[in-house]
Amino acid sequence: MLFTVALWWGLFSGGAISAHAQGINILRDAETEWFLNMIMEPIFIAAGLSPEAVTLYLVGDDELNAFVAMGQNIFINTGTIMKSDDVDEVLGVMAHETGHITGGHDARPGDAAEGATAMSLITMLLGAAALAAGAGDAGMALLMGGQSMSQRIFLRNRRVWESAADQAAITLLEATETSGKGLVRFFDRIRDQSLLTIRLQDPYVRTHPLTSERIARLEGRLTTSIYYDKPPDPYKQYWYERIKAKLVGFTQPAYVTLRTYPESDQSMIARYARIYAYNKDLQYERAISEAKRLAADFPDDPYFAEITGQMLLENGHVSEALPYYRTAVELKPTEPLIMTYLGHALVASEDPALDDEAIEVLERVVFLEPKDGFAWRNLAVVYARNDRAAETNLAMAELFALQGQVRDSGRQARIAMDGLPKGSPKWIRAQDLTIYAQAEMEERGLEEGQRPRRR
Repeated sequence: MLFTVALWWGLFSGGAISAHAQGINILRDAETEWFLNMIMEPIFIAAGLSPEAVTLYLVGDDELNAFVAMGQNIFINTGTIMKSDDVDEVLGVMAHETGHITGGHDARPGDAAEGATAMSLITMLLGAAALAAGAGDAGMALLMGGQSMSQRIFLRNRRVWESAADQAAITLLEATETSGKGLVRFFDRIRDQSLLTIRLQDPYVRTHPLTSERIARLEGRLTTSIYYDKPPDPYKQYWYERIKAKLVGFTQPAYVTLRTYPESDQSMIARYARIYAYNKDLQYERAISEAKRLAADFPDDPYFAEITGQMLLENGHVSEALPYYRTAVELKPTEPLIMTYLGHALVASEDPALDDEAIEVLERVVFLEPKDGFAWRNLAVVYARNDRAAETNLAMAELFALQGQVRDSGRQARIAMDGLPKGSPKWIRAQDLTIYAQAEMEERGLEEGQRPRRR
């Protein structure tokens, strides 16, 4: 089930992204995340990385972009998938980003900028001194020259990293017997974009500067590979086409989806995309009907059961959605994102007879994915409905902690401790949250009752 999580980009803490600076939209979807991890697992293994240690984020943005941030975290825009021609193009881009991880490039931007910053500071001081002495023209020249020099130092280091990531990508594609033709095609596309004005360029062009020499060197190695003319893996290509259709349906206006996947196309993938288009076009019954037919035609596919549950739930047919969500969970029993929405549907039914099932499902979700705020919120609701006050407080403490509201988290955790059996796992967790909240408040210079300062 595709849904958007608005995050504020800046700080990572214990694997979670906390509020700070520039906002980005992260799309969460069990099927798409499974696809990305499936195609990238061989690349990560070839790079000497543990696949479980690398987190892949799907950014809801139509522009071409992919980047590494704060360690082993790779972000890829929906636009990169939708504008690619095949799965090998996506693999090439992601292999390049993996090269940045293995090269430690994200860990070193500060080091790279250090020389540039030092040079900038020196020239700023000299420029300020010249201005103070009355040499206005000389002072301004020093200030402008320092900025230009520091920029050149940073860009020089950036070019070195990009070249190193290119070479790593070539090695990784070769090691996984994958054609590099997709990467060449992708770079040809963004090379064309480099001729456009900055306003019209995709972010990838600006953050991954290309030179003719760099592209020639890349193509020279890739085209000599014995795998260069190897077609994409059929299994991965099937899933690529399916995910691409799903993203088009979810992110694009209905008319774009229906033009790309017209009703004359009765393939499974086109039908999948049109479910989202019908729903966006307010043709709710048609969306539900198509989803039900797809689920019936492919009864062993968990994602078709899931989207049928989604269409029914979103359009007010809660009880009818439940069997589809249950089927999806049975077919994909270790996928917490699907379980989250089964739990949500159970809570939304407001049927007391289903509360025990809801609690069981949602507790399983937060065990598998403890940073799922939506699951904690639903768990708090169903706990409260069943007069389980201390557990309600604990669930709210978890939710507040995820939202960065440490004062409220600590308060709820202390209340939970008073009502939970001392020494029980939940009591220990409440104690951990209390200690964490206190430490965070001390670091931020907060006292009980104070508002957090903007960081």
